[in-house]
Amino acid sequence: MKHQPYYLYIERTRPAENMARFYALSIEPSLFGKASLIRRWGRIGTTGREKIHLFEDEAAAVTLFLQVARQKRQRGYISRSATSHPVPAP
Repeated sequence: MKHQPYYLYIERTRPAENMARFYALSIEPSLFGKASLIRRWGRIGTTGREKIHLFEDEAAAVTLFLQVARQKRQRGYISRSATSHPVPAP
């Protein structure tokens, strides 16, 4: 496996609803040199939950990585840097 650095950390917060969630995705090599997509999610400040998907090749892992990232962004998750430094509205 030719490992490329794939990592994404996004958050969804709504203080009025006491919502503070995170979602992290990373592609890492498995013990046997195959690709694995690791998904972590939960409330910000906790260890949360984790699910690991195993793949024969990196391309399949990247496909799921992009699909999940797109779904989470559609649900309102944004990158941590964007939540730390909000841009003022014009």
